[in-house]
Amino acid sequence: MIGPDDLIARHGILNALANHSRGVDRADANLLGSAYHDDATVDYGFYAGPVATLVDILANAQKSALPTLHRTSNCWIQTQGHRATAESYVIAYVEEADLQRWVMGRYLDRLECREGDWRLTHRTYVLDGNVNRPNSAVRADPTTGFEHFLPAGGKGAADPGRALLALHAASARNTSMTPSENREAALDAALARAEIHDLLMAYARGVDRADEALLASIFTDDSTVISGVVNGSGKDFAQQITAFVSQNLEMCFHSVANEWIDVRGDEAVGEHYVIAQMVQSGTEVLTGGRYIDRYVKRDGKWLIQSRTFVADWNHSHPSTMERDGFYEALTHRGCFGAADPVYAHWAA
Repeated sequence: MIGPDDLIARHGILNALANHSRGVDRADANLLGSAYHDDATVDYGFYAGPVATLVDILANAQKSALPTLHRTSNCWIQTQGHRATAESYVIAYVEEADLQRWVMGRYLDRLECREGDWRLTHRTYVLDGNVNRPNSAVRADPTTGFEHFLPAGGKGAADPGRALLALHAASARNTSMTPSENREAALDAALARAEIHDLLMAYARGVDRADEALLASIFTDDSTVISGVVNGSGKDFAQQITAFVSQNLEMCFHSVANEWIDVRGDEAVGEHYVIAQMVQSGTEVLTGGRYIDRYVKRDGKWLIQSRTFVADWNHSHPSTMERDGFYEALTHRGCFGAADPVYAHWAA
């Protein structure tokens, strides 16, 4: 049975796992190193030993690389007091001039909580599979199309997500992270994380099912959203994006992972990785990026006050989506609107 202490531990562990991916993708050795205790070890096959060497290898290799995205999900965590064991899945997007790679594997981790801080003590990386395709990435010309402005991911200080998170953190009334050694505050932060996670899930369903009411309910009245397709208030975004989805797309699918959340009293900031698959006019477009968010708690309810999508990669191909043949017997199909099976599921 999972109790309050387990909930608190999972909040710290999930942030440590997310920091690893964030540090690699931003070529930030300090952020990457913060996921580990100083005496931690790793075994990646090509290297096994003290983590400091791996941090140098990965951070230096990333500095000159095209944008990457290491997407941690399927996190299975078991805690034993101040120690924990975890298994998680990772999809790593790696781009070269003429090639796009998706590398699928797992992290097998051991962690410890020291002085209220959960970090890794050992990580083993297991490779499961990979996909390697000719590069079809499209990057917008920053000198045109400002009505659909969308920030693009970068490395280090050049990454717009880093500046946005710093701005959100500076705007918070409480500028220090909730101290995890204070059990009551730590439990509040863990509960806040659970509510904010539900906001992320509601966002994905709201867009994918073209549910305007659900989307509008998760934003503050004074919210702002930058998504590229629609840039404006949360209310305008809910109205316009659901109209765009239902009128222009055959299907839409948003998968969110690698959730990093810093709770500061009744305010919070977050960075979350997303993969969005869309089919439009016979073309399938797969996009990878991050949501950079600011949250506030008003009248006892957490809401999104600011959301910016930072685009890291994309690829597009003629659609190969099929509905018959191999898939014909799968009769429960997703759709836009209230006819989607999810609504009857929750109503029951």
